[in-house]
Amino acid sequence: MSSVPDSSGLVPSRVEFAVFVSGVASMGLEIVAGRQLAPTFGSSVYTWGSIIGVFLAALALGYWIAGRRAARRASTNALAVVLIGAALYVGLLLVLGDPLLQAVEGLSLPPRLAPILPITILFGPPTVLLGFISPYGAELVESKSTGDASGRVYALGTAGSIVGAFATTFLLVPSFGVVGIEFAYGLLLLVTAAVITPRRARATWTGLAIVTVVLLGAFAMTGVGVSLGSDVVYETQTQYQQLRVVDDDGIRTLYLDGVPHSAMDKSDPDRYVFEYTRYFHLSMLAADDVDRVLFVGGGGFSGPKRFVKEYDATVDVVEIDPAVIRTAKEYFDVTESPQLRIHNMDAREYIESTDRTYDVIILDAYRADRAPIHLTTAEFMQSVSNRMDDDGVVVANVISAREGGRSAFYRAQYKTMDRVFPQVYSFPTSTATRVQNIELVATNSPENLTEADFARRNQERAIGIDLSREIDFYQGNVSVGDAPLLTDDFAPVDSLLARQVDTEYVIERTGDNETAATP
Repeated sequence: MSSVPDSSGLVPSRVEFAVFVSGVASMGLEIVAGRQLAPTFGSSVYTWGSIIGVFLAALALGYWIAGRRAARRASTNALAVVLIGAALYVGLLLVLGDPLLQAVEGLSLPPRLAPILPITILFGPPTVLLGFISPYGAELVESKSTGDASGRVYALGTAGSIVGAFATTFLLVPSFGVVGIEFAYGLLLLVTAAVITPRRARATWTGLAIVTVVLLGAFAMTGVGVSLGSDVVYETQTQYQQLRVVDDDGIRTLYLDGVPHSAMDKSDPDRYVFEYTRYFHLSMLAADDVDRVLFVGGGGFSGPKRFVKEYDATVDVVEIDPAVIRTAKEYFDVTESPQLRIHNMDAREYIESTDRTYDVIILDAYRADRAPIHLTTAEFMQSVSNRMDDDGVVVANVISAREGGRSAFYRAQYKTMDRVFPQVYSFPTSTATRVQNIELVATNSPENLTEADFARRNQERAIGIDLSREIDFYQGNVSVGDAPLLTDDFAPVDSLLARQVDTEYVIERTGDNETAATP
């Protein structure tokens, strides 16, 4: 076994440094792959399963090829060439990433398998090359035995992966976009190549210079030279998701990981654009004397803003993503006041730590492809009930189908809430069987409200909005079948949501002219 005698004790050699960097880069690119694909394919278990599977397969292929060649071809120059090749592909990734994702989105591929193709094309080749580093490093590192060399290489590669995971998650993602992170890793690979390239390897140094220019040019084209487009008002990568604000025909929409979350009519900021937000006001028919309201999930704050305007009540909003809060204030006319208070923290942490009680709690933090599992369980619902008055009401905005196999999450959430609250009512927002917003209204009061009760209260109470159409969707009881009870110990939310991946999710929009009820 050849060796490079430039290591001394615990101080890593240049080869060992390259092994460490390969671990940093492979794990960092894996995490950023999830961020790059989320706007197109979502963040479902299928997307992340595809990412993990492709990266492991690519690394395994790189290990296998390099292992067969290491004894004959391993050298510091060969390591440098591999790193330069990986950096070159990262440069291509900067330019070709979004066009390829758009092209694949137009193909007729099974939704569950669709992410595999772009992940393989975009991230497979550089990951295969990064897989070369460890076998070459094991052949080159100075050691007393093959086992000792392998142990050092595995340890350094794993340590690099740990650093890559934490640095990307906690430092890079909150501070830079996908393009910036990919550029940073491409630059890191080139710097590492420069560290280990032999001084007399002129061809390698020439290649290093060329790829450096290519990488800088690619970054300039994507990060600086490409316009966001006339409809995109603002776009960023937050520490939780991709955020985009888009204007279209007078409607401003907030997209999180490519999914519309909130919308505002720029000419009438208080008008509801999405139909499901009107259902939040059903809480005013189920509760009496509403003084305190809590919204879990901010988005564009369309619900909280309307409640502040319509009712003499204080409204608290819990939103975990600080970038969403900043965006709502800048682009969706949100202003904090004594009547509208915003809390930047996890909703369960807030509910279980606050001493405030509420007349109405509205849960609006679910998505079509994922839901915060800890906000779906019976234990969480019990905490919600504990923070509500005796006649308090909770409204959960569930995204699912209303019947059939794709209604699994809806039925499980209904069963879970029904276990905690005396009364639960269901209000789908569409007659279609497709995935839609379904509002679950639950009360602490044992009084059973019929559809006629809701209709009568709609006529009698001045709540600023006519809910006659919404009440027509009333369902007092739901057959949950074999749906599981969601608990902190067992909450298979991902697998339940996975059943609706193949179905289009359509948000019903309100009409252009909304009229309020007059008692």
